[in-house]
Amino acid sequence: MLPIPYIRQLLGSILSRNSHLIKRSYLMPAEALDRDVMIDVYRPAVPPWRLLNLVVFNDGQDLPRMDFEHQLREAFSDGSLAPVIVVGVHAGDRMREYGTSGRLDYEGRGDQAAQYERFLVQELIPWMESRFNIRQLPGRRAIAGFSLGGLNAFDVAWRNPGEFGAAGVFSGALWWRHKAFRQSKPDADRIVHDYVRRSKKVPPVRFWFMAGTEDETDDRNQNGIIDAIDDTLQLMALLADKGKKEEEDFTYVEVEGGKHEPETWGTVVMDFLQWIQER
Repeated sequence: MLPIPYIRQLLGSILSRNSHLIKRSYLMPAEALDRDVMIDVYRPAVPPWRLLNLVVFNDGQDLPRMDFEHQLREAFSDGSLAPVIVVGVHAGDRMREYGTSGRLDYEGRGDQAAQYERFLVQELIPWMESRFNIRQLPGRRAIAGFSLGGLNAFDVAWRNPGEFGAAGVFSGALWWRHKAFRQSKPDADRIVHDYVRRSKKVPPVRFWFMAGTEDETDDRNQNGIIDAIDDTLQLMALLADKGKKEEEDFTYVEVEGGKHEPETWGTVVMDFLQWIQER
């Protein structure tokens, strides 16, 4: 007899063929975080034996503001996007869970980033694997996020290349620093930039970066480039110094007039999903 979850997927696929997409929400107990986590699972209406790539989004509660479900349904319908299963993880305390694992910022924020990483790798991924036919290769799995969630996505992928082969950083909070801002050294002390610069071994992960020209107005080093863009360009330069190749290993999308909001991120979220599947 077929397992009940398998039968449910099969029936759901048959009943939803015309819509091309099935969305389900689950309240998942997370031992690592000592709380329940709401997740939204968007999967194509294909037979349950079909192998699927996986994309995990931080700040999954913001996906509706991007018209994500409609965009994904249309992409599956017109064939512009190959079938992929997407998980939107709703945020808890973002300033505590979305930092950089093991590296607090100068105000002590990000103190639960390690626990959040453990939840993703040791709880969420196995939970998904037990219910859906997901590809095992890290090159077929990605994590992405917005703002502070984008910073976290970079950090999680960098630290876990055996789980995620790509990361999407939408308007990433790459300013995250371990010391308070100093005007004498405006670009110093940024946590991600520092550990990439010091790294002797660069993980085999691809990175997709995005920033909007109106993400903010701050220009701490007074070079005429807003910090959201400047931080991103400087991080890409460090990746290039480490041997990463532009377009092959990392890419950048700049949205003219783009603001620090889900509506802007929604204009390029399908571009990110298509980029993932290029390899």
